[in-house]
Parts: sequence; C-alpha cells; structure tokens
Amino acid sequence: MMTPEAQKKYDEKMARVIAARTLKEPDRVPITPSAALFLVFNAGYTVAEVVYDDTLEKHRKALIKYLNEFDPDNNPGMANIDAGQGKMLELQNPKTMRWAGMPGNIIDENSLQQYVEFPILLDDEFDEFNSDRTGWTLRKAIPRTSGLLEPLGKMNISTSAPMVAAEFSKPEVRRMIEDLWKLHDMQVEYNKRVAAILKETNEMGYPTLTGGIGGGAPFDQYSNFLRGTLLSLSDLYDRPEEVLKYVEPVFEASIARIRAAKGKFDGKHVFMALHKGMDGFMSQEHYRDFYWKYLQKVICEIVDAGMVPYVFTEGKYNTRLDFLTEVPPGKVIYHFEDVDMAMAKKKLGNIACITGGFPTSLLDWGTPQQVIDETKRLIDICAPGGGYIFETGCGMCNAKRENVVAMFETVKEYGRYK
Repeated sequence: MMTPEAQKKYDEKMARVIAARTLKEPDRVPITPSAALFLVFNAGYTVAEVVYDDTLEKHRKALIKYLNEFDPDNNPGMANIDAGQGKMLELQNPKTMRWAGMPGNIIDENSLQQYVEFPILLDDEFDEFNSDRTGWTLRKAIPRTSGLLEPLGKMNISTSAPMVAAEFSKPEVRRMIEDLWKLHDMQVEYNKRVAAILKETNEMGYPTLTGGIGGGAPFDQYSNFLRGTLLSLSDLYDRPEEVLKYVEPVFEASIARIRAAKGKFDGKHVFMALHKGMDGFMSQEHYRDFYWKYLQKVICEIVDAGMVPYVFTEGKYNTRLDFLTEVPPGKVIYHFEDVDMAMAKKKLGNIACITGGFPTSLLDWGTPQQVIDETKRLIDICAPGGGYIFETGCGMCNAKRENVVAMFETVKEYGRYK
C-alpha cells in the first residue's frame, strides 16, 4: 500500500517524465539513467553473488539502497543484469552467452553478461530454412544455441504415435523434459519474487516506466539470431531477397503482436535496442530499405496502440537523424549512446524526446568536476523548450560513486526550469 507521501513522489516523477516525453518543460529535467551494475557495486556485492542469489534478496537490497541514495525519476527494476538467474542459466546451458559466476569462471565475477555471436543459419541451409522453417528450427537452430535442448536435434518425429513415444522415451529426451519442467518451476518462482520487488519499490514512489511488449527492427533479428553481424551485412549485397524473405514475415508478426496489445499497456515505454543500424554498418540506402522502412512502421504501430516507443540507438547515429524525424511528433523517445546532441536537438527537438549522450567513461575515469561540466553542457544544449530526459549513454557499471553523486546533484539543481 502506497503512503500519501510515496504517492505524491510517484505522481511528481510520472508527471515529470510525461511532460518531457511530450516535448513540454517539466519542473526540472528528469533523470533516469540505466543503473546496471552500479546497483551491485554500490551495495558491496559482486555480480556473481547477485546472479546466483535466487532469493533475489541481494538485488532487492541493492535496488532499495540505490533508490534511497540517488532518488532517480524511475524504477530500474531488475536492471537487465540477470539477477537471480544463475542456476536457471546453468540449466538452459546457452551456447551464445557467458555470465558472471558460471561454471569454469569463464568471465570475471564482476562482468556484465557477454554474448557470443556465430551464424546459426549456414550458407547451404537457406532452401531448408525457407521450405521447412519449423523443422530447421527444431533440428538445427535450437540445438546449436542451447545445450539443454540438444536432444531435439537427434529426434525423428513421425505421424505414428508409438514411434513418437519411442523418441520421447529416449533417456536423453526424458532428462531434457524433466529439466524443462524444473526450469519452468524455477521461472514461476522467480517471476513471483520479481513482481514482489517491483511492487515494493513502486510503492516507495518510483514508477516502472518500461513494460508490456518489446519491439525493434526485424533486420536486427536476422542479424542477431540467424546470420551474425558480418554475414548479415554481406547478405545485403549477396542475397538481399533472402534477407527480405525473413524480414517481411517477422515484421508482419510484430505488427500483429503490437495490435493485440492495444489498450493493455497504455503509456508504458516499449524498449527497442537498435543493434545494427549505427553509422557505417550499412549504407543510407540499405538503412532505408532494409532497416528504417520496417522500424518506422513498428514505431508508428506502437504509438497507435497507446504505448511509447523508447528507441535505444546503439553506436554512432549522426547520419541517421533525418530518418528519425519521420515519426508522430511528441510520441517517441530516442536514446542516444553516441551522437552529436546539438545536432539531435536541432533536428528532433520539435518531433521527439531525446535522451542519453552522457559518456559513462567519464563516470568511470573522470573527476566530479568533469562530470558536473559535462552534465551542465548537455543540459544547456538539450533542455531548452523541453523534450529532454537526462540519461547516460549506456548502463552505469564501474562508475565512481562520487561521480554518480555529482551527476545526480547537478541535474536536480542545474536542470530546473522553474
């Protein structure tokens, strides 16, 4: 149950964010940086400890400490750091991921999760992929990406019930099924703990802004989950028709999913990370025809469904800014990791809320005065007229605490409109 004081805080923070995202001037610039691993280190834990604490108590304490000490305008929630998921990850045995504390300590105990990219769809498999996508997924894609699901690649499924029963009765398949049941039960309990943490911290007066569904550019799925970065980009030249054979149905499915969510998550931010659209990864023509053509429609569909597209542009994005203007005014948030923020403000200031652009390296290696100066510089550029939320370019991880303090204090004092 939220106290009157907490409700007042909650309402003020929501009003501040809503004003900014609708291109208005709130009482001050909202500050909603990605807390990421800073949550963990600020509470004195290692990442591995938090990842393997399936009670989620360590993450809960770290989150509450961060909220109480820095008072951001949002609730970071689970902070996308796989808190409490270590044992579940071991059971899944993903081949495309490494995480802190995993068996063998392959990465450092204080590392953010790392992803391993390799092509799942091979050059000689396109005919099979296009003619029998379900079969290819079961026989090849899933076993290539999950150790738990490797037995699927060896199963011979027919229409005969006794033969199907024989396949599912193989020892390795029985073990897989039992582990899947176990994984499901673990996930159910995990979801309950997450919901309790979010409820508790929401009731402290901190709104969870993101929720509901996800979204993004269909080409990113092609690149991330099928071909990998290098092959997906060469495919734009060598087999563009194959790229579109994948992108088009994925796009249609995304539109259908968004329409089905209409009215269910009104006002929630729909987080979309753009992985392969950055400057230099593809030509302007390829970006328009294979990337933006579909992403722009996804963004507009999310707006029509009553939600707020939160578009996280990864890498440099200076050459793409003109494309980003082609959205409904006052309905979209663009987050920038690395862009000329003055140019972004000039081109997008009357169209979309902008955020990001603050280098997290400055929090890691800079001085408090350097942090203060850069914070003021960004506010001077981006705040006039509204439509600006202060965020770091990417997640805070190894930030010095005194620098994070300097950043928050500067935004709250220097970023006032009234």
